Amino acid sequence: MTTIPGGTIRPHWFVRRDLDGFFGLALNNFVQILVIVGLTQGVLQFPAELVYGRILPGSALSLIVGNAYYSWLAYKQGCAEQRDDITALPYGINTVSLFAYIFLVMLPVRLQAIANGASSEQAAELAWQAGIVACLGSGIIELGGAWVADYLRRFAPRAALLSTLAGIALSFISLGFILRTYAHPVVAFLPLGIILLTYYGKVNFPVPGGLLAIISGTILAWGTGLLSWDGGQLTSVIAPIQFYIPKLWLGSLWEARTELISYFSIILPMGLFSLIGSLQNLESAEAAGDKFPATPALAVDGIGTLVAAFFGSCFPTTIYIGHPGWKDMGARIGYSWLNGLIMGIFCLTGTIGLLNYFIPVDSSMAIVLWIGIVIVTQSFTATPLHHAPAVVMGLLPGIAAWGALIAKNTLRAAGLGNPDAPFSEALIPGFEASDTFITGAFALEQGLILSAMILAAMTVHIIEQEFGKAALWTLGAAVLSWLGLMHAYRWTPGDTVLQIGWGAGSTWAAGYLLLTILLVYVQWTHKKQPQAETEEVEI
Repeated sequence: MTTIPGGTIRPHWFVRRDLDGFFGLALNNFVQILVIVGLTQGVLQFPAELVYGRILPGSALSLIVGNAYYSWLAYKQGCAEQRDDITALPYGINTVSLFAYIFLVMLPVRLQAIANGASSEQAAELAWQAGIVACLGSGIIELGGAWVADYLRRFAPRAALLSTLAGIALSFISLGFILRTYAHPVVAFLPLGIILLTYYGKVNFPVPGGLLAIISGTILAWGTGLLSWDGGQLTSVIAPIQFYIPKLWLGSLWEARTELISYFSIILPMGLFSLIGSLQNLESAEAAGDKFPATPALAVDGIGTLVAAFFGSCFPTTIYIGHPGWKDMGARIGYSWLNGLIMGIFCLTGTIGLLNYFIPVDSSMAIVLWIGIVIVTQSFTATPLHHAPAVVMGLLPGIAAWGALIAKNTLRAAGLGNPDAPFSEALIPGFEASDTFITGAFALEQGLILSAMILAAMTVHIIEQEFGKAALWTLGAAVLSWLGLMHAYRWTPGDTVLQIGWGAGSTWAAGYLLLTILLVYVQWTHKKQPQAETEEVEI
């Protein structure tokens, strides 16, 4: 904190604990960029020039723009509120859109181009153009929605917003990383212990806990043979290293403009999910004590995505889940701008592969695991105690979606999920014979952000005996389901994906409509009862 004459407080641009926050946030973005490089070169067969010369420079600019703005916004808020403990909003590449645009937009375009006689290079060019157009569409939706999203924030109960994030944090972050921790215990247990001791045990090590965890994990990974020297692999990761100057690709966007309509059914929900997810993360930040103006925060989220598209990246950006964790960690402003700077350098110089060669994810994942724990904890502690059932309801879609992912990955590992052995409804009886109703998991997987928020909000209003308000949420769920923005899915050879269309989710829409009628009936006939004086529940 800096105090200038007259007593005005100005927050520091960097504090010691920002280093810990940087390692955690950078790990998130680092993993996303590694996935981009791996999937674009492996699945889409993009040449190195396309990945390192177009996609990564565009990603670099989007990360720099967003992290710079959110750092400045936190500094401005700190000055306005005379506080030195404000934590900047975490920001990075949108994981959900990353996978959606690779497998549901770019891969189909590539395969169709190959089927039409295009060469691999031509197909890659067309697929990349479709990707940047999809990214552009997401940016437009995010930017346009910034001016109305705050109304939703005021309308939705806090439990509805926070529990949605908690479901994702519990499943895709916490469960995913705890499995990897126990898969490599000799490497991962020590970093996990360091993180828990630092942030829960309040132990002060000679160096920041996050840095110590990464150093110890890296030494153990190389010492135990989890990582080993491979000269050929090292040569391949050094080859792309050079400085890449970002370029505007407006001509390519214009050439591929028709893809905006062709893949609108994918682009629209991705843009909406990103908008709502960012809104929920703003609510999470406010619950942790840092309130940011919603409209500019969300608008810059959209602008970052537009910058990515204009400069060649196919992947939208978003306000990240995890603000309470960074705040509890002691990170303030510096972790954000430092993340944008360092990740920008890696993307603009082609050195991201070299970093991955020397530092394993296992050495850093304990930080992200801890962030997931903080988010789940906050969903209970930052909401009224008697709303806890609503929080639990909001957790369930995320857990179900993670279960669906695990089930499909298991099938793929068994040799299914390819053109020779495609996924189909024939798989369902085998699951149901073991009392696993996998179709319910597939349904909850589609639009899980929306369904989690609706279930939690409905439950909050039922607890408060506001049955008419609960009915509005279930009516909205019926409409979204009917349009296919929730629950409706279709089979592809290797996945189940969202099915958008008039009446696509009619079964779920009918169920929600019946529930709406029940709630309206109860609103008319029920006399509100006083809340119990005690919040303890006997079981």
